[in-house]
Amino acid sequence: MYSLAVLLAVIMLVSAIIYAAPVDPAALSFGQRSDEATIAQKRKELGLDLPLYRQIGRYVNDLSPISLHTNEPSVVSKYDAISLFSFGKKVVLLKFPYLQYSFQTGREVTAILAEAIPKTIILAISAILLASIIGISLGIFAAVKKYTFFDNSAVIGSVLGYSLPSYVTAIFLALIFGYWLGDWTGLNVKGSIIELDDFGEEQYVWKNLLLPAVALGIRPIAIITQLTRSAMLDVLEQDYIRTATAKGLAKAKIVLQHAFRNALNPILTAISGWFAALLAGAFFVENVFSFKGLGDVTVNALLNFDIPVVLGAVVFTASIFVFINLLMDVVYYWIDPKVRIS
Repeated sequence: MYSLAVLLAVIMLVSAIIYAAPVDPAALSFGQRSDEATIAQKRKELGLDLPLYRQIGRYVNDLSPISLHTNEPSVVSKYDAISLFSFGKKVVLLKFPYLQYSFQTGREVTAILAEAIPKTIILAISAILLASIIGISLGIFAAVKKYTFFDNSAVIGSVLGYSLPSYVTAIFLALIFGYWLGDWTGLNVKGSIIELDDFGEEQYVWKNLLLPAVALGIRPIAIITQLTRSAMLDVLEQDYIRTATAKGLAKAKIVLQHAFRNALNPILTAISGWFAALLAGAFFVENVFSFKGLGDVTVNALLNFDIPVVLGAVVFTASIFVFINLLMDVVYYWIDPKVRIS
């Protein structure tokens, strides 16, 4: 219930800001040569002539799986809904969340996002897997070899990696490995994971995933390295670690089975938060590499003030954050006996 309340608050706040903005999407739909009567008719068709609270309420009603609408056959078919019960001129419908349709293209927002989201999810998963494997490995080794050259190098490298914004890293990687060393690496400066071949057929170009994934993963690597090192140093000083060492257990078993598992909570928190953030933060990186994912769709929608597409992207991103937070609560319960006891 708390998560649903957060999601509802985000939707209402963002939709209020966007609908209240001093930009007329109806005028943008026709260009500069349209007349006032045509724009007014389009504004009425899109519902932009309604008061702000009614525009927000209309959007929230469309998103809700159980919603109240006018009892007309065209309305029920529009939402592809099941009629639960009706009273007077109103009907209560059971339906999937309806994200409306694009002001600019007329396509359903669900279809637009369905094309873009899988690319961004693949990119975010690749980046967080890369960051988790490298960051955890570096953090463990840095903690075990504390105050050595390796430890100092890992700390300095993580600070440097975190200080660089992802889009700056993306520009550097595209310039160095895609342009200057492109003939040697075989990587492209720009390109999406799905491209059209000479016959107009879609094909997967996996090499176009490498540079964006690295660019997105640099900052999470830095944070995960520092958190893993800090958590491991704290755990390695505990009494039960000294007891395990005194019993003669192998160093690797002590580090991985005893220390690392008890250091997982802050690491998982960082990984889950960064994964959700990567889905939202991929916008700039996707634009640098022309990756054609959710970021590209959202930026173009913002430039054209395509309100339903922007709100659809916000709803998806907010839902991911809420879902991952809920998932982490379950994971904590599974890995940490103290959580189960409390």
